[in-house]
Amino acid sequence: MAGSQDYAPDPRNEHVLVWLNGDLVPRPQAKVSIFDAGFALGDGVWEGLRLHKGGLLFLEAHLDRLYGGASEIRLDIGLDRAQIVRALATTLAANGMTDGVHVRLMVTRGLKATVNQDPRTALGPATIAIVAEHKTPPALRPLRLATASVRCAPADAFDMRLNSHSRLNLIRALLQAIEAGADEALMLDQRGFVSSCNATNLFFVRGGEVSTSTGEHCFNGVTRANIIALRRGEGTPIAQRDFTLDEAWVADEAFVTGTLGGITPVSAIDGRAMRAAPGPVTLRLADLYEALKDADAAAHPLPLP
Repeated sequence: MAGSQDYAPDPRNEHVLVWLNGDLVPRPQAKVSIFDAGFALGDGVWEGLRLHKGGLLFLEAHLDRLYGGASEIRLDIGLDRAQIVRALATTLAANGMTDGVHVRLMVTRGLKATVNQDPRTALGPATIAIVAEHKTPPALRPLRLATASVRCAPADAFDMRLNSHSRLNLIRALLQAIEAGADEALMLDQRGFVSSCNATNLFFVRGGEVSTSTGEHCFNGVTRANIIALRRGEGTPIAQRDFTLDEAWVADEAFVTGTLGGITPVSAIDGRAMRAAPGPVTLRLADLYEALKDADAAAHPLPLP
């Protein structure tokens, strides 16, 4: 497998304990009902978090996104932020984890009286699961992107800024990219401007200026926000704007951002090679991001469960 979500296999993951509705259970026993709203309908929200040097990186930003998304879909998580943090800490401590771990925190509307879309048939409470796995991105390999025909919808149709369990449109886009011999899909918005990749956010560099989408139709990425802030903190140019596929094709360099991979360089878009992969701006931002991760982990160590 290749792509921004690629990782080095680790046999320890076969024996992890999963936090499921307050209990720690072995991985093979971590199951939900077929009547669960998440299984049946993709009705829920989730967060991907990174455990780095004893700290869950940018935890408050991730919790903001989780609770904001739950509020948008009128989902009562049933636990407050402190309780969620304790659940995360408990899971990581039970598995003896301190570094190089990716955590998937998943919340669904829970069991339903019957399988239908109506949220009023939910029996409550929410289903909450925490899966922590040893995941280290493999040695750096730039990604090849291919533009998919599947478009990013406007927020009033399918809001990309919500971390919804429903990912079918993104999976369709990725399948097209794989069939085209690429690693990840590049997706346009309904007007034809470059919006997002199927699992990450895109940045490109031309003439020293870094550009990314407006943010209206792409993931509300925590890593994306950090890269924008780092670039602005140096007083160097960055533009959040509408841009065309033609502009991305002739970029000097490009990269994507995400929780697991951080910054991953792009080598080609639709078969058109970047001038450098990684280029100097990508490498500079990668160094700044690593320093930011270290500082955040040191400033916000994971509390004891």
